Amino acid sequence: MKEDYGNIFNVPELNKRLLFTLIMFIIFRIAAHVPTPGVNAHVLASIFEQAKGTALGLFNLFSGGAIKNFSIISLGIMPYISAAIIMELFTAVSPELSRLKKEGEAGRRKITEYTRYGTVLISFLQGIGIAIGLQSMQGPGGVSVVIWHGLPFVLFTAVSMTAGSVFLMFLGEQITEKGIGNGISLIIFAGIVARLPAALGNLFRLISAGEMSVFSMLIIFVVAVLVVAFVVFVELSQRRVPVQYPRRMVGRRLYGGQTSYIPLKINVSGVIPPIFASSILLFPATLSKLVKVPILKQVSDYIMPGSLIYSIVYIALMFFFAYFYTAIVFNPKEIADNLKKNNGFVPGIRPGKYTADYLDWVLSRLTFGGAIYLSFVCVLPWILIRRFNVPFYFGGTALLIVVQVALDTIMQIQAHLYMRNYEGFLKNRRTR
Repeated sequence: MKEDYGNIFNVPELNKRLLFTLIMFIIFRIAAHVPTPGVNAHVLASIFEQAKGTALGLFNLFSGGAIKNFSIISLGIMPYISAAIIMELFTAVSPELSRLKKEGEAGRRKITEYTRYGTVLISFLQGIGIAIGLQSMQGPGGVSVVIWHGLPFVLFTAVSMTAGSVFLMFLGEQITEKGIGNGISLIIFAGIVARLPAALGNLFRLISAGEMSVFSMLIIFVVAVLVVAFVVFVELSQRRVPVQYPRRMVGRRLYGGQTSYIPLKINVSGVIPPIFASSILLFPATLSKLVKVPILKQVSDYIMPGSLIYSIVYIALMFFFAYFYTAIVFNPKEIADNLKKNNGFVPGIRPGKYTADYLDWVLSRLTFGGAIYLSFVCVLPWILIRRFNVPFYFGGTALLIVVQVALDTIMQIQAHLYMRNYEGFLKNRRTR
């Protein structure tokens, strides 16, 4: 394996892809510092310092600090992800979209086109909402965040932020096509990792000022290593359902008799459950910052991150979204029908409905384990922060995204290396 990774820079095509991905990352970071006109950046930054435990802080993390700077890419890639999830939901309930999905490459391009239109619409609506909200926000001392008010500011801000989201969507698609890894995921990955140097600098500043002990830093390091190792282990784990194909005679030749398997991941839903659960729970805290209503302030105080009520509701929501999203992306009946068409069967299970019920039963058990795994990883950082006063930089959601994207990128690099070195299997062999 070490020899394989040592050959990364000896593969010209892989070098070009890695260089292209790096250039796209640089462009992304430059765009994160291009501000949207009409906003007082200093006042907005002071507001975000007070909003670390709200949805604004969560979205600022995913955008790599672009929202805090109120750059043209403040919305990040989240509108595209939202549009893709909505399209997944519509595909599950719409016969026309379901038929498009089964048409192969042509159908996939059409669904991607609809997703892009949805991204533009969602970005524009979110831009209008943010612009209207900014006009009513005030920083310390009653200073307004917006320099010039009115309809022109709302429209200009909405158009600018929509253009920024479409630009990020374009960067992500270019990385997927000409770079290495999944472009959309890598943009989120780059936004999260970009804040790591500042977080490490803040950690050493706390140690040098005596506000945190070296023992606490060791706790952070040990827990981070153990959690990352646990996440890698679970993400690479599979439940392999065996599939048998019977032998059949075609002419004078005997075909079939092969044994394969269906790989089922423990965490099929990925990072969707923690993202959705966090957004829902942090929404009251965000509203309480924007609208001064006493009942919203009380609700936000009850469900502060790290509290018992927050943890219970958070875990319940993650279980719900884990089962909900898994049911959308994995269709046992469709897989059972495909196996039946290809004369495949699960040993000991009758084809058709019985195979679908068996796959659904296995997946339900895996999803339960995956929900427990997500709950543990996402709640543990808040326990460390609230109970032991340990500043843990990566929240559970960010940690899952970083590890999953890193694993996916490493696997794609390995695939390129294996394709390059495949002819090595035939070395010193005599072939006719």
